[in-house]
Amino acid sequence: MTKRILSVVVVLTILGMFSCKSPKHETFTIGDESFLLNDQPYVIRSGEMHFMRIPEQYWRHRLKMAKAMGLNTVCAYMFWNAHEERPDDFNFSGNRDVAKFCRIAQEEGLYVILRPGPYSCAEWEFGGFPWWLLKKEDLKLRTRDPYYLERAKKYLMEVGKQLAPLQITNGGPILMVQVENEYGSYGSDTLYIGEVRDYLLEAGFEVPLFACDGPSQMKNDKRSDLFSVVNFGGNPEPAFAALRKLQKKGPLMCGEYYPGWFDSWGKPHHTGNSEKIVEELKWMLDHDASFSIYMAHGGTSFGLWSGANAPPFLPQCSSYDYDAPISEAGWETSKFEAIRELFSNYLQPGEVLPDIPEKNPVISIPAFELTEIAPVFDNLPEAKTDESPKNMELYDQAYGCINYRTKLKPSATALDLRIDEVHDFAVIMLDGKKTGIIDRRKTNNTIQLPPHSKEAVLDIFIEAMGRVNYGGYIHDRKGITKKVELLENGTPVEELKNWLVYTIPLSSDTFPAGLGFSKENKSRDLPSFYRGTFNVEKTGDCFLDVSSWGKGLVWVNGKGLGRFWNIGPTQTMYLPGPWLKEGDNEIIILDISGPEKQVVKGLKQPVLNVLHVPKVVIHHTKTQKLDLSNERPLFEMTYKPGKELQAIHFTKTEARYFCFEILSSQRDDPFATMAEIYLLNEQGKKLSRKKWKVLFADSEELEGNDGNATNVFDLQPTTFWHTEWMNSAPKHPHYLVIDIGETQAVAGLEYLPRQDSPNGRIKDFRFYLKKTPFKGI
Repeated sequence: MTKRILSVVVVLTILGMFSCKSPKHETFTIGDESFLLNDQPYVIRSGEMHFMRIPEQYWRHRLKMAKAMGLNTVCAYMFWNAHEERPDDFNFSGNRDVAKFCRIAQEEGLYVILRPGPYSCAEWEFGGFPWWLLKKEDLKLRTRDPYYLERAKKYLMEVGKQLAPLQITNGGPILMVQVENEYGSYGSDTLYIGEVRDYLLEAGFEVPLFACDGPSQMKNDKRSDLFSVVNFGGNPEPAFAALRKLQKKGPLMCGEYYPGWFDSWGKPHHTGNSEKIVEELKWMLDHDASFSIYMAHGGTSFGLWSGANAPPFLPQCSSYDYDAPISEAGWETSKFEAIRELFSNYLQPGEVLPDIPEKNPVISIPAFELTEIAPVFDNLPEAKTDESPKNMELYDQAYGCINYRTKLKPSATALDLRIDEVHDFAVIMLDGKKTGIIDRRKTNNTIQLPPHSKEAVLDIFIEAMGRVNYGGYIHDRKGITKKVELLENGTPVEELKNWLVYTIPLSSDTFPAGLGFSKENKSRDLPSFYRGTFNVEKTGDCFLDVSSWGKGLVWVNGKGLGRFWNIGPTQTMYLPGPWLKEGDNEIIILDISGPEKQVVKGLKQPVLNVLHVPKVVIHHTKTQKLDLSNERPLFEMTYKPGKELQAIHFTKTEARYFCFEILSSQRDDPFATMAEIYLLNEQGKKLSRKKWKVLFADSEELEGNDGNATNVFDLQPTTFWHTEWMNSAPKHPHYLVIDIGETQAVAGLEYLPRQDSPNGRIKDFRFYLKKTPFKGI
């Protein structure tokens, strides 16, 4: 009897255990006015974080931080290239285990909005696309190209296997799934978007599917079978008005609300105004609008995963701090505290804010020297031979560096070497001696070679930085993309042939094997690997100070920390505590341009905003005196107040040069500011800005903020041209003259005002278009 009773108790206990662990099935739908969670109105307070930018050991901590800030949902991109680094070789383990990340989010009381791609953007290498797609020379990404669709479908089917079981309808945390990403800023083929939508349905996703775009791009890819959300960095009211114009009913939602911005090499660190952010989040909450803060926690683009914008080519920093509410290392900030306080007033019935998790341990590491060196040119692999140089993808290389070598005939005169094109940073050597560099950011592919009386060996060593992740230049193949020529007085005299090609593949997860290190005192100005060890008694997070090094990559205990470049703005690299071990740790640094000192130390605070760049070019000189006295403006107009994009259309005009004469600002202050300018053709399409050059700006603020006039065509709505304000404040009128590179048919103008403040927003202005240069500049 006792045994029978005991058996019954055991069975009931086991059944109870299974009952406790069985998932609670909920419902999530889109109503005419609200999102409906279990048939009740629900406002989504979401924040973006990317599991690939956070060490797996810290996923739970970061998700706890999100919950403590007051979020009820996390939004997460997936990056196709992290899951399929080689065709059909899928990886969803370790730091790529997206299902585990979603389960932890659910355990921490958070729902998930999934953004699986196939295109992601996110300042991530190639926007998330796998590099090997570029091996197909006629590939057309983000179209109905058969090969592209075939591979995208295979990937999305694998995503479905991992995550369809974790939808809210199956007891999981996934509320919604995004189709593609911001496609309206790239194309208008709604049939392509329909294909991606159908793949997600076939993959097993039955929760609501949605698309996101900026206010002016939404119309380009709107489909009636997809819910739309709008992305913006400020001024929610007109953005939601644009959304409502296209989508007459349904809840309002901002898919990406920007509390800061990403950083690019050679540009100042970006920050976002907390007071403005809280004010606009409050506006959304007061109007029952849902949102996702991009980013709630930025993290780090470890290894070789950082991307680039173009044009102009601007590679992004490995630090993805983003000035987010939760810092790169997972710390609360003043922005976090302000948002948490705001959200505490808008909690759902029964919802309570948890305590803020403790900060993970932080350590410092005393300065130590890397005493071993392995010069790249002493460790080259077996060469491939090729008549003409090709991009690295055609040599089956994913990431890293590549060296092209050929022989030059004797030349009694200096000749120019033109490389069409360098992607991305080239060190040019003649007979083993450094001759110079070519930096893709500077849009100059030519360098002068010295005379040489004998046959000489030419080496072109190229580091591939992140592939372009946004816009029309996304088909970004690396290395030498076309050809190499010698020029005399600007005229081609010889195309160089018969090359030896040395591929130097690098990985985010392991450092190169088989390097021949020694303690010889070699020249430090050529690409070399350096090795050292350092000891820690207790592990913890720190920030490696690499400010004495040149340009390259760092691995610690085999883990790729990312890229560094002494031009800044970041001078440190985040080193997560779980990647260290008590006792000796190994560090390997590849430095392409050479260090000042072979020394590293670990700091307790990051250094995110120290620039070491030549003084920014000022686009006016004392000798320039712009003369418009004999010019007739194409039109004189007044812009509306506000920060929304404004367009003007006019009769087609052939022109190469344009000028803004700014007569007044909306606030009657002495400033002029402008975030972006576009010229349009007769069809209303934007003309390419690849060849644009600022010829004249009467005033630029270069000390108090990055007010360089080139910001008006840098693809970043958060940067802007700003006339001087710190040491002087010249009054109107203000002038901006731009050369668009060649004569084109212009039929329209788009102007994006400064987004973060009304200061300097243009009111009255005159606009000039000409085929010939303006007088006086």
